[in-house]
Amino acid sequence: MKRSTWVVAGCVAVAAVGLLAWAFAPRPVEVEVSTVTRAPFQTTIDEDGKTRLRERYVVSAPLAGRLSRVTLREGDRVEAGAVVAELTPALSPMLDDRTRKELQARLAVAEAQQERTKVRAAGARIGLQQANNEATRSEQLAAQGFISLTKLESNRLTVEAAHKEVEAAEQERHVAEHEVAQARAALTALHGTAPGTRAFSVRAPVGGKVLRVTQVSESTLPLGAPLMELGDTAALEIVSELLTTDALKVRPGSPVLIERWGGEGVLNAQVRYVEPSAFTKVSALGVEEQRVKVVIDITSPASDWSALGDGFRVGVRVVTLALPQAVQVPSSAVFPLPDADSANGNHGGFGVFRIDGGRARLTPVEVGARNASHAWVRKGLAPGTVVVVYPPPAIRDGVRVQPRKV
Repeated sequence: MKRSTWVVAGCVAVAAVGLLAWAFAPRPVEVEVSTVTRAPFQTTIDEDGKTRLRERYVVSAPLAGRLSRVTLREGDRVEAGAVVAELTPALSPMLDDRTRKELQARLAVAEAQQERTKVRAAGARIGLQQANNEATRSEQLAAQGFISLTKLESNRLTVEAAHKEVEAAEQERHVAEHEVAQARAALTALHGTAPGTRAFSVRAPVGGKVLRVTQVSESTLPLGAPLMELGDTAALEIVSELLTTDALKVRPGSPVLIERWGGEGVLNAQVRYVEPSAFTKVSALGVEEQRVKVVIDITSPASDWSALGDGFRVGVRVVTLALPQAVQVPSSAVFPLPDADSANGNHGGFGVFRIDGGRARLTPVEVGARNASHAWVRKGLAPGTVVVVYPPPAIRDGVRVQPRKV
């Protein structure tokens, strides 16, 4: 063969070997990357909450009676002491013909008895006048010596007896008058409520808005029946049910952020107190959880959340840690180190893969806290360091990496 042929064959062989070496050579692992930053850092407990009134007042009927139709409706504002409802005496049960006739006959008997007592009272007064006249003549005759003192004393006692008789007749007349009034009152149910009956006004104990009207239509109510609920919607609080393990991190005065409340922006609030007693609640997955209620006060100006009402759902973020500046990385970049790395001083801590010279370097870090998106790194990383996010299974310490193009 010619020399040129050998040269060409050698070049082809070298090219084939180089191509095979390139094809089977390890390539850099494509990874997602992020940069370590220094920024404000917060850890929060995120839960749903519900607004409620601090004070709720139930207006009830202070006496049994007939309620007039209530004109107030939900949302109406009332002042303290304003009339919110009126009660009138309830009607007596309906009467049948027999009972009605008995009551009419009783009224007639009472009126006749009243007339008889009037006649008796008049006769008693006449008897008193006669006794007084007789006693006067006896005193004149006794002064002249024509009658004995015994006769004079007897006439005086007769006068006293006549006085007592007049008093007894007057008392009987008063009793008869009351019996007539009682009999007439028993018949007023036939003609409805007695004319001139005064209504009892039910007044608002506090100023606020009408939350709910329990009884609108006219009806007869028993003593203590609820009429409506009143409250001041400007004095709202928020109640959130936290897991007891999370509630241990919450203290009175802890700052709270109110989100997803239906308005613009985020409302500021703070924890007022954590209730001392927990309760069991079954989650949507059927798991029993121990939860406790946390009561929160809204500190933002009332004009910013005037649209909120009683029982509205809101999102609650209780701040448990707030740092003005902290070194932090995405939480997806941090992973636990196995106990096997304890020989390097890791002791089962956390680590990240930082990129140095195109290669991934396993770097142990000390994590102070984590939230939903970032982790606070106390030691191990400096701001500006590029780290791997969501490390793939193929990545190892020293492996060549290449940032993935988005």
